[in-house]
Amino acid sequence: MNNIQQLTVNAIRALSSEGIDKANSGHPGLPLGCATIGYTLYSEILKHNPKHPDFFNRDRFVLSAGHGSMLLYTLLHVFGYDVSMDDLKSFRQAGSKTPGHPEYGVTPGVEVSTGPLGQGIANAVGLAVAESVMAAKYNKEGYNVVDHYTYALCGDGCMQEGIEYEAASIAGTWKLGKLIVIYDKNNITIEGSTDIAFTEDVGARHEAQGWQVLKVADGEDVDALINAVNEAKAEKDKPSLIIVRTQIGKGSKKEGSADCHGSPLGSALTEEMKKDMGYNYPPFTVPEEVKAHVASLQSKYDAYYEDWRALMKEYSKNFPEDAIQLNKDVANDYSNIDIFDGLWENAPKAEATRNSSGAVLNKVAKIVTNLIGGAADLAPSTKTYMKDLGDYFAGSRTGRNMHFGIREHAMSAICNGIQLHGGLNAFCSTFFVFSDYMKNAMRMSAIMSLPVTYVLTHDSIGVGEDGPTHEPVEQLAGLRAMPNLNVFRPADRRETVAAYVTAITSGKPTCIVCSRQDLVQLDKSGKEALKGGYVVYGEGTPDIILIGAGSEVGLCMESAKVLESEGVKVRVVSMPCIEVFEKQSEEYKNSVLPKSVTRRVAVEAGVTMPWYKFVGLDGKVIGLDSFGESGKPEVLMQKFGFTVDNVVKAAKEIL
Repeated sequence: MNNIQQLTVNAIRALSSEGIDKANSGHPGLPLGCATIGYTLYSEILKHNPKHPDFFNRDRFVLSAGHGSMLLYTLLHVFGYDVSMDDLKSFRQAGSKTPGHPEYGVTPGVEVSTGPLGQGIANAVGLAVAESVMAAKYNKEGYNVVDHYTYALCGDGCMQEGIEYEAASIAGTWKLGKLIVIYDKNNITIEGSTDIAFTEDVGARHEAQGWQVLKVADGEDVDALINAVNEAKAEKDKPSLIIVRTQIGKGSKKEGSADCHGSPLGSALTEEMKKDMGYNYPPFTVPEEVKAHVASLQSKYDAYYEDWRALMKEYSKNFPEDAIQLNKDVANDYSNIDIFDGLWENAPKAEATRNSSGAVLNKVAKIVTNLIGGAADLAPSTKTYMKDLGDYFAGSRTGRNMHFGIREHAMSAICNGIQLHGGLNAFCSTFFVFSDYMKNAMRMSAIMSLPVTYVLTHDSIGVGEDGPTHEPVEQLAGLRAMPNLNVFRPADRRETVAAYVTAITSGKPTCIVCSRQDLVQLDKSGKEALKGGYVVYGEGTPDIILIGAGSEVGLCMESAKVLESEGVKVRVVSMPCIEVFEKQSEEYKNSVLPKSVTRRVAVEAGVTMPWYKFVGLDGKVIGLDSFGESGKPEVLMQKFGFTVDNVVKAAKEIL
């Protein structure tokens, strides 16, 4: 490392520790230990441009070990991104551009929200997948308009998480040669040495999973880091893991100790560290020599951007239709719902909504031509295979059906990465009960407002003989409790269309929860379902309102007819998506659920919790506040009270 490189690394270490000290909160261990890695990435390796942080053909960098966020913020500041010194001083403060963990959409240059360990690696797999798909779709000989790498920096903690095993396995299977993961191996976690809980050979595991594994003995060796990355790039058919030996808290008196993982050094130790490094500058200072050094690199960054723009200009002349479609894919604007007008038809007879979903998905895929996704080894059951659109695998990057294997957690996080990359719309699918395996990645979809579509089938005790392990009961309530997530449980094919249209156009993640059993087709379903809740039966002011979702809407309809035969005026409301309904105007909501009508019964084959806000103190909820059991679906429905007799009885009790 030459003098100016060392001075820049020292500045990065000092700024990182000073920002953490000022906040009196944060994780200095990784920023100090990985400062040289970060410097080398941003100065010598990454294809990026601080003036144009979002240009499409940039390399993507994911800080999977998101607790080391101050390193990333410092790098962004030093290298000229829109992250000011005041932003560094506002680290972890409310409303700042430098939150405790990196947040997509908050800080320029942050590609992914990270923090839950291991997920960033799965996100990086998704980013690399998306690059491979877009490159295969649009590149022509001599015109590699999509040609970039995905890098992730992770630590020992990431490597211990199950999601990393899943993601690494599928990345090796898919031969993602443009994915490079740098493993900050300092052998320390919060509780101390990794020897107490983690002694496996991480390199050997990744080699067994189909990765190239490289090693750098000293994380301070810039040339060795560059050489390792060049060797990784030379391997076209395997993702690469670069294991770099580092010292947590490098340069400080707490170097090598777990004490500096998640606690500030304090200003005294930070100043002592600076003195030991020979770094004699006031707090929050970037030396002029460092500024000049970084400024000298800007011409290289400008060339990355301008060369790509020039290439795109020539590409547009020679392949105008492809260029137009590429720009459309990147813009990803499907906000005009009129393009889905041809989908609003019901099935000719009773149909399971998983089958409705399969039919609608295949039609949507012809309209949304950048839709890509698949299932966790369950496409034949979840009906999520797109016919005639090919399979994505190492030998065919243009196929739009993905086979994730039985890797639910990685699958959902990979879809987040695909969506983040730009140019594609991602969906994934499994049985609804296994959404529990996906929950944290789904939560990250919601935090980042990523419109990933989750198709979740086999939605209730209607699963039957598979029993309580496969019968989702509490999952609906759990997902509905998640902010910024739409949960659709459609009652027929037209409501399923509404679910897909919302998923594509809403700008947020959407769960489409489908039945295995056949459901009747509703006469009055249609575009009104886009409002989340609407009247499907009854005229005028009712004596009582029955509210249902999914398979229980048909039950409410049957019950309403019995009640009406006895002189009771009934309204049936289908509520496929509570979240969307709650966003409607008060006037509309009152037109569907008049405040003057307090006699209400809600019916759903799941826990009762979500429905009390709609039925109030005078209403009843017929639900399932226990686990199911194994048996024929019709027997279970009868046993747990999902019958016309029970709904009519409940209605009469409150009339």
